[in-house]
Amino acid sequence: MIIRTFADIQNTDRNVDWGNGRSYRFLLESDNMGFTLTETTVNAGTESLIQYDNYVEACYCIEGEGEIECESKIYPIKPGTMYAPNAHDKHYLRASQDQALRLVCVFSPALKGIETHHFNEDASEASGY
Repeated sequence: MIIRTFADIQNTDRNVDWGNGRSYRFLLESDNMGFTLTETTVNAGTESLIQYDNYVEACYCIEGEGEIECESKIYPIKPGTMYAPNAHDKHYLRASQDQALRLVCVFSPALKGIETHHFNEDASEASGY
């Protein structure tokens, strides 16, 4: 049985600056569950061009508002919205200007825990792990 609280990971290497927010990584590869579970914050007013070539991800919004843009289609995100780039889709993740997004995310296969995004200044290339 694995029991871990948000407070348990606050001052550990499971609290990761992923590039435009924080990723609180509750489950990692070393936990031998086969997937990763995170609570992820996306800083207000940020735009992230993301594409995961090695993972699939599903995110469920629990706080804040923003949008996903994929193939020129824009989908609003608000509490109660789930999105899953299930075909390794390149997508823009945007948080509203005045409020951070708070997401619960699942990655498969599991993350090692050290992964972070590296965004180039003109946002012409997607970041991923």
